[in-house]
Amino acid sequence: MVDSLIENNRLWAREKTRVDPDFFSRLVRQQAPDYLWIGCSDSRVPANEIVNLDPGELFVHRNVANLAPAQDANYLSVLQYAVHVLKVKHVLVVGHYGCGGVRAAINSKDHGLIDHWLSPIRDVAHNHRHELSAFDDDNAKIDRLCELNVIAQVRNVSVNPIIHSAWVQGHQVAIHGWVYSIANGLVTDMNVSVRSMADRQRLFDI
Repeated sequence: MVDSLIENNRLWAREKTRVDPDFFSRLVRQQAPDYLWIGCSDSRVPANEIVNLDPGELFVHRNVANLAPAQDANYLSVLQYAVHVLKVKHVLVVGHYGCGGVRAAINSKDHGLIDHWLSPIRDVAHNHRHELSAFDDDNAKIDRLCELNVIAQVRNVSVNPIIHSAWVQGHQVAIHGWVYSIANGLVTDMNVSVRSMADRQRLFDI
Protein backbone atom coordinates (compact mmCIF):
# COMPACT_ATOMS: atom_id res chain seq x y z
CA MET A 1 0.00 0.00 0.00
CA VAL A 2 2.73 2.49 0.98
CA ASP A 3 4.90 1.30 -1.92
CA SER A 4 2.22 2.54 -4.30
CA LEU A 5 2.70 6.04 -2.90
CA ILE A 6 6.40 5.90 -3.72
CA GLU A 7 5.54 4.81 -7.25
CA ASN A 8 3.05 7.68 -7.47
CA ASN A 9 5.85 10.02 -6.41
CA ARG A 10 8.12 8.76 -9.20
CA LEU A 11 5.37 9.23 -11.78
CA TRP A 12 4.58 12.72 -10.49
CA ALA A 13 8.25 13.80 -10.57
CA ARG A 14 8.73 12.47 -14.09
CA GLU A 15 5.60 14.25 -15.32
CA LYS A 16 6.68 17.52 -13.72
CA THR A 17 10.09 17.43 -15.41
CA ARG A 18 8.56 16.33 -18.72
CA VAL A 19 6.32 19.41 -18.77
CA ASP A 20 8.86 21.75 -17.17
CA PRO A 21 12.49 20.51 -17.10
CA ASP A 22 13.57 23.32 -14.73
CA PHE A 23 10.73 22.84 -12.22
CA PHE A 24 12.72 21.22 -9.41
CA SER A 25 15.88 23.26 -9.96
CA ARG A 26 13.81 26.42 -9.44
CA LEU A 27 12.37 25.03 -6.20
CA VAL A 28 15.84 24.25 -4.89
CA ARG A 29 17.09 27.76 -5.53
CA GLN A 30 14.43 29.71 -3.68
CA GLN A 31 11.24 29.65 -1.63
CA ALA A 32 9.42 32.94 -2.16
CA PRO A 33 5.67 32.47 -1.70
CA ASP A 34 3.34 35.46 -1.54
CA TYR A 35 0.78 33.57 0.54
CA LEU A 36 0.48 31.86 3.91
CA TRP A 37 -2.44 29.42 4.11
CA ILE A 38 -3.86 28.63 7.56
CA GLY A 39 -6.29 25.80 6.94
CA CYS A 40 -7.91 22.68 8.30
CA SER A 41 -6.11 19.32 8.38
CA ASP A 42 -9.03 17.67 6.59
CA SER A 43 -7.66 15.46 3.80
CA ARG A 44 -10.32 16.73 1.39
CA VAL A 45 -8.97 20.29 1.52
CA PRO A 46 -5.65 20.32 -0.42
CA ALA A 47 -4.38 23.88 -0.19
CA ASN A 48 -2.27 24.19 -3.35
CA GLU A 49 -4.80 22.41 -5.55
CA ILE A 50 -7.74 24.55 -4.43
CA VAL A 51 -6.04 27.74 -5.61
CA ASN A 52 -4.13 26.06 -8.46
CA LEU A 53 -0.65 26.99 -7.26
CA ASP A 54 2.56 24.99 -7.65
CA PRO A 55 4.83 23.91 -4.78
CA GLY A 56 6.82 26.91 -3.59
CA GLU A 57 3.99 29.37 -4.20
CA LEU A 58 2.02 28.75 -0.99
CA PHE A 59 3.37 28.42 2.56
CA VAL A 60 0.99 26.15 4.46
CA HIS A 61 -0.01 25.61 8.09
CA ARG A 62 -2.83 23.18 8.85
CA ASN A 63 -4.50 22.04 12.04
CA VAL A 64 -7.88 20.71 13.14
CA ALA A 65 -10.55 23.37 12.43
CA ASN A 66 -8.07 25.99 11.11
CA LEU A 67 -7.41 27.70 14.44
CA ALA A 68 -4.95 30.54 15.06
CA PRO A 69 -4.51 30.46 18.85
CA ALA A 70 -2.05 32.85 20.47
CA GLN A 71 -0.74 30.03 22.71
CA ASP A 72 0.20 27.57 19.96
CA ALA A 73 3.97 27.63 19.35
CA ASN A 74 3.65 25.69 16.10
CA TYR A 75 1.26 28.19 14.53
CA LEU A 76 3.24 31.15 15.89
CA SER A 77 6.49 29.80 14.46
CA VAL A 78 4.89 29.41 11.03
CA LEU A 79 3.37 32.89 11.18
CA GLN A 80 6.64 34.50 12.27
CA TYR A 81 8.67 32.75 9.58
CA ALA A 82 6.12 33.48 6.86
CA VAL A 83 5.71 37.16 7.71
CA HIS A 84 9.19 38.21 8.84
CA VAL A 85 11.44 35.88 6.81
CA LEU A 86 9.49 34.94 3.69
CA LYS A 87 7.72 38.32 3.63
CA VAL A 88 4.40 36.93 2.48
CA LYS A 89 1.91 39.54 1.32
CA HIS A 90 -1.27 37.66 2.23
CA VAL A 91 -2.38 35.41 5.08
CA LEU A 92 -5.35 33.24 4.09
CA VAL A 93 -7.42 31.77 6.91
CA VAL A 94 -9.44 29.04 5.20
CA GLY A 95 -12.14 26.97 6.85
CA HIS A 96 -14.52 24.58 5.12
CA TYR A 97 -18.20 23.84 5.32
CA GLY A 98 -19.15 20.68 7.19
CA CYS A 99 -15.94 20.80 9.26
CA GLY A 100 -15.81 17.83 11.63
CA GLY A 101 -13.77 19.78 14.15
CA VAL A 102 -16.37 22.53 14.31
CA ARG A 103 -19.12 19.94 14.69
CA ALA A 104 -17.21 18.13 17.44
CA ALA A 105 -16.69 21.39 19.32
CA ILE A 106 -20.39 21.85 20.01
CA ASN A 107 -21.82 18.35 20.24
CA SER A 108 -22.25 16.70 23.62
CA LYS A 109 -19.82 13.81 23.09
CA ASP A 110 -16.50 13.38 24.88
CA HIS A 111 -13.68 13.46 22.29
CA GLY A 112 -10.74 13.39 24.70
CA LEU A 113 -7.70 15.63 24.19
CA ILE A 114 -9.07 17.38 21.11
CA ASP A 115 -11.85 18.91 23.21
CA HIS A 116 -9.21 21.19 24.74
CA TRP A 117 -7.96 22.24 21.31
CA LEU A 118 -11.48 23.01 20.10
CA SER A 119 -12.47 25.16 23.09
CA PRO A 120 -12.04 28.46 21.14
CA ILE A 121 -14.81 27.32 18.80
CA ARG A 122 -17.12 26.77 21.73
CA ASP A 123 -16.38 30.37 22.76
CA VAL A 124 -17.36 31.53 19.26
CA ALA A 125 -20.56 29.48 19.43
CA HIS A 126 -21.39 30.96 22.84
CA ASN A 127 -20.80 34.52 21.64
CA HIS A 128 -23.16 33.93 18.69
CA ARG A 129 -25.62 31.63 20.47
CA HIS A 130 -28.65 33.76 19.63
CA GLU A 131 -27.91 33.72 15.90
CA LEU A 132 -27.08 30.01 15.89
CA SER A 133 -30.17 29.04 17.89
CA ALA A 134 -32.34 30.35 15.05
CA PHE A 135 -31.21 27.53 12.75
CA ASP A 136 -33.54 24.53 12.59
CA ASP A 137 -31.16 22.54 10.39
CA ASP A 138 -28.04 21.27 12.17
CA ASN A 139 -25.92 21.24 9.02
CA ALA A 140 -26.79 24.86 8.24
CA LYS A 141 -25.95 25.77 11.83
CA ILE A 142 -22.57 24.04 11.59
CA ASP A 143 -21.83 25.78 8.29
CA ARG A 144 -22.59 29.16 9.82
CA LEU A 145 -20.35 28.35 12.78
CA CYS A 146 -17.61 27.43 10.28
CA GLU A 147 -17.95 30.95 8.85
CA LEU A 148 -17.97 32.56 12.29
CA ASN A 149 -14.89 30.56 13.26
CA VAL A 150 -13.01 31.83 10.20
CA ILE A 151 -13.92 35.41 11.10
CA ALA A 152 -12.72 34.82 14.68
CA GLN A 153 -9.41 33.39 13.47
CA VAL A 154 -8.86 36.31 11.10
CA ARG A 155 -9.36 38.51 14.14
CA ASN A 156 -6.81 36.45 16.09
CA VAL A 157 -4.22 36.77 13.33
CA SER A 158 -4.83 40.51 12.98
CA VAL A 159 -4.15 41.23 16.66
CA ASN A 160 -1.09 39.01 16.89
CA PRO A 161 2.12 40.88 17.81
CA ILE A 162 3.88 39.32 14.81
CA ILE A 163 1.44 41.02 12.45
CA HIS A 164 1.50 44.23 14.50
CA SER A 165 5.30 44.33 14.25
CA ALA A 166 5.18 43.78 10.48
CA TRP A 167 2.73 46.66 10.01
CA VAL A 168 4.84 48.96 12.21
CA GLN A 169 7.86 48.11 10.05
CA GLY A 170 5.92 49.03 6.92
CA HIS A 171 5.42 45.50 5.62
CA GLN A 172 2.09 45.44 3.80
CA VAL A 173 0.59 42.10 4.75
CA ALA A 174 -3.15 41.49 4.43
CA ILE A 175 -5.25 38.87 6.21
CA HIS A 176 -8.25 37.25 4.51
CA GLY A 177 -10.99 34.85 5.58
CA TRP A 178 -12.38 32.21 3.22
CA VAL A 179 -14.62 29.18 3.54
CA TYR A 180 -14.19 26.28 1.11
CA SER A 181 -17.02 24.05 -0.05
CA ILE A 182 -16.07 20.41 -0.49
CA ALA A 183 -19.38 19.95 -2.34
CA ASN A 184 -18.44 22.17 -5.31
CA GLY A 185 -14.75 23.05 -4.89
CA LEU A 186 -15.37 26.78 -4.54
CA VAL A 187 -14.19 29.23 -1.88
CA THR A 188 -16.37 31.97 -0.43
CA ASP A 189 -14.70 35.21 0.61
CA MET A 190 -16.12 36.28 3.97
CA ASN A 191 -15.24 39.93 3.19
CA VAL A 192 -13.28 40.39 6.42
CA SER A 193 -9.91 41.27 4.91
CA VAL A 194 -7.61 43.32 7.15
CA ARG A 195 -4.69 45.34 5.83
CA SER A 196 -3.75 47.64 8.73
CA MET A 197 -4.23 48.31 12.44
CA ALA A 198 -6.91 50.86 11.63
CA ASP A 199 -8.65 48.43 9.31
CA ARG A 200 -8.95 45.60 11.83
CA GLN A 201 -11.24 47.42 14.25
CA ARG A 202 -14.31 46.63 12.16
CA LEU A 203 -13.79 42.91 12.84
CA PHE A 204 -14.69 43.47 16.47
CA ASP A 205 -18.06 44.83 15.44
CA ILE A 206 -19.06 41.59 13.68
